[in-house]
Amino acid sequence: MTTAFIFPGQGAQAVGMGADAYHGSPAARAVFEEADSVLGVPLSRLILDGPADELVRSLNAQPAILCVSIAMLRAAEERLGTAMPRPAFTAGHSVGEYAALVAGGALSLAEALRLVRTRGELMQAACDATPSGMAALIGLPLEPARHACEGTGAQVANVNSAEQIVLGGPNDALEHAIANAKEAGARRAIPLDVAGAFHTEVMRPAEESMAGVLAQATLSAPAVPVVANTTALPIVSAEDVRSELLSQLCGCVYWQHSVELMAAQGVDRFVEFGPGKVLSGLSRRIVADADALAVSDLDAVTALA
Repeated sequence: MTTAFIFPGQGAQAVGMGADAYHGSPAARAVFEEADSVLGVPLSRLILDGPADELVRSLNAQPAILCVSIAMLRAAEERLGTAMPRPAFTAGHSVGEYAALVAGGALSLAEALRLVRTRGELMQAACDATPSGMAALIGLPLEPARHACEGTGAQVANVNSAEQIVLGGPNDALEHAIANAKEAGARRAIPLDVAGAFHTEVMRPAEESMAGVLAQATLSAPAVPVVANTTALPIVSAEDVRSELLSQLCGCVYWQHSVELMAAQGVDRFVEFGPGKVLSGLSRRIVADADALAVSDLDAVTALA
């Protein structure tokens, strides 16, 4: 089988995620310990014990998801050894793109942790400055969803599958866009429990501040192709990495297109490392005959061999 490694984004966090890997895998525990050391905060304790209202904050949730995602990857590598599959591609949804870049050799874990901590702080500040939200449309294709946003100030923020398009924007703008979408035939519009409208113009202040941070970051060309959120094309250079990490703050996440690109290149197994099962579930819906596996605990590791 040809395998892609995929990594979840914000919203996947849960108190206790990765606990069995922390206790049962020295390699995974080393990732938690590195996160605590690099960030200078007891992130491990927050991940394992909560409280949930602190873990859900963007400045904590983003490095926590990155930490657990890479911890699960390292646990699998440790347990499987030479039986560990090698990915043809990596990809991650939103902040999961940082984990994909670590897995693809473009970012060190330490650099990624510092970047996502800052990213989370800047995104939270942008959310605080402009009350905003996101909603998942069910049953409305991409182009009608785009038309529903026209003139409202809302935007298409995520294309998760043919059946799930996420809109985001300032609260009033989002309400108008949802009303338009329902008139256009959307079966449901599900409000998302997020701090604000990620991947929209609401994040422009965060992008402006993040530009300086990324300019100083140590980045490399990926050793494994990483499929970019905003283009659904492989990243091949360090400058591509820098450009993508900046663009994705306000740019749409084309997850459906990313999975389709990998499938067209021969990928027939998608392995999700980290908390939850959202991306592996989406992969099955996007590519009907694909094998998809969520590695969110040590029991799931054995299915990889």
